[in-house]
Amino acid sequence: MANQVPQREMGPLVGAVDQGTSSTRFLVFDAKTAELITFEQVEIEQKFPKEGWVDEDPKEILQSVYDVITKAVQNLKDLDIDPGKIQAIGITNQRETTVVWDKTTGEPLCNAIVWLDSRTGPTVEALIDKAPGKNKDYLQPLCGLPLSTYFSAVKLRWLMDNNEAVQQAIKEDRCMFGTVDSWLLWNMTGGLNGGLHITDVTNASRTMLMNINTLQWDDKLCKFFDIPKSVLPEIRSSAEVYGTLKGGPLTGLPISGVLGDQQAALVGQTCFTKGMAKNTYGTGCFLLYNTGEEAVLSKNGLLTTVAYKLGKDKPTVYALEGSIAIAGACVRWLRDNLGIIKEAADIEALAASVESTHGTYFVPAFSGLYAPYWQTDARGIICGLTQFTTKAHIARAALEAVSFQTREILDAMNQDCGIPMQKLQVDGGMTANNLLMQLQADLLGITVVKPAMPETTALGAAMAAGYAVGVWSLAQEDLTAITTDTYTPSITQEERDSRYDKWKLAVQRSMKWEGHTAGEQQKQG
Repeated sequence: MANQVPQREMGPLVGAVDQGTSSTRFLVFDAKTAELITFEQVEIEQKFPKEGWVDEDPKEILQSVYDVITKAVQNLKDLDIDPGKIQAIGITNQRETTVVWDKTTGEPLCNAIVWLDSRTGPTVEALIDKAPGKNKDYLQPLCGLPLSTYFSAVKLRWLMDNNEAVQQAIKEDRCMFGTVDSWLLWNMTGGLNGGLHITDVTNASRTMLMNINTLQWDDKLCKFFDIPKSVLPEIRSSAEVYGTLKGGPLTGLPISGVLGDQQAALVGQTCFTKGMAKNTYGTGCFLLYNTGEEAVLSKNGLLTTVAYKLGKDKPTVYALEGSIAIAGACVRWLRDNLGIIKEAADIEALAASVESTHGTYFVPAFSGLYAPYWQTDARGIICGLTQFTTKAHIARAALEAVSFQTREILDAMNQDCGIPMQKLQVDGGMTANNLLMQLQADLLGITVVKPAMPETTALGAAMAAGYAVGVWSLAQEDLTAITTDTYTPSITQEERDSRYDKWKLAVQRSMKWEGHTAGEQQKQG
C-alpha cells in the first residue's frame, strides 16, 4: 500500500499511530509540508457477545500497532526513503474505550469495553439515582460530562461490580486502568520492563474522573464512582517526550504526542482559533468547537472537553463537543447485519439511485441517543415505510440520518455559543462519500469544506509529536495551506425545515423504548 511520492528533498518525518474503533493505521508525514508519505492499515475485530455489548481484544489492538509500523517502515524502504528520517511518533486513539490489565503479568484482565458499548445502562441508572435530585448532569461542573454509558468511569465501575478478575486484581493492587492510549504507551515504552502508565489531558477528560479545571484526578469524582486512584495513569500534556519506543523497527524513537482522536482531528484541521470547529465522520460523528482557554459548560446537551494542551507549560484549550454514537457504524450494520451492500463504499451508488428517501427516516439509536439527548433507553427505528420503499431508500435514509444528527448538534452549538456557524470543516472516512457531503450541506444550510487530504486525525497526532521534538512548527505563518473541496446547499430553507421537522418526529418515536411497556409509552406520549 506504499503511496508513491514525487522525488524531492524531504524534510524530517513524523509517524502517527491512529488506533480507531474499526482499524489501526500508521501514517508517516513530512514535518515541513504536512504531506502524507505512506501509510498502512489493518481492520480490528469488534465482538458483540451480548445485546448492547461491544468488545475488542487489547492484545489484538497492540499487535496491530506493531504490524502496521513494521509494514509502513518497509514501504519507506521500497520508496528509497530512509526510515531514520522519522524523528518522533504520535498516538491518537478511540477515546473512552476501557482497558484493564495486570501489572504483574502485563495481561489484560478482560476484553476492552468499547466506547459505544451500552451494557452499563443499569449502572448509569443506579448512579443517577444516587445523584442529588437524580440529576444526570450533577457532575458536569467538575468534569464537563453527563452520566452516560459513553464514559470510561462508568465502564470501570461496571467491571468492578461484575468481573471477578478485576475485583481480585484491585484488591491485590495489581490492576491498571487506562484508555487505549495508556494501554499502548505502557506496552510501547517497555511494559513489564519499565513501561510508563500515563495518559494525556484530552483522553483523561473523557473518563469523568478528571477535574476539567485542575486537570488532575478529582477526589470527589473518584469517591462518587468509588474508584481507587491507585489504578489510574498519570495525566500529562498532549505534546511532550513521554518515553522511547521499545521493540520493532523504530526502537529508540521518542513517543512525544498523544491526543484523543477527535481532538487530534481538531489540531489536524488547524482549528487553533476560538470559534473554529470541525466534524469528523467515522464510526460515530463528532463535532468539536474551540472555546479557547475557557471551559464552557453547555446548557444544550453538549460536552465540555479538553481540546489540547501542546506542552507542559502551554495553555489548556477547551472545546464544546457534540457526540453522535452511530454514523459509519450504521453503514457497517447495513453491510454486515442486513447484507444490502457488499462493501461500505457501495452505499453511495445505492443511495444515489433514488432521488429522495420518499418519506423514509432512519434513527440509528443502536446504543441509545448521544448528544444532545443523552437518552440511553432510545433504540433504532426505520419509519415512514410503504410498499414502494426499497433498500436504496433505506440506504439514503441512513446517510440523511448522519446529516440530521449533525444538524441537531450544530443547533445546540449555535445556542451555547451565540454565534451561528457559517461553514463546517469536515474530515474522516465517510467524507469520501460525496453524496453524504452534499446532503450535509443541504440539510445544514451552510457550506461544507473538506480537506483534499482526509487523514487529519493522524496528522494532528503527528503535529503534536513533531512540535514536542522541535521539527514541526505550529506558528500560523508556517502552517501549510490546506487544499479543499467545497459543497454548497442546493435546497430551499422551506424544504430543509420540513424534512428536519419530520426527523425530529422520528427521533421522538425512538425514545423511551427499552424497558418500557405500551401503556407507559402512551402515558409518556
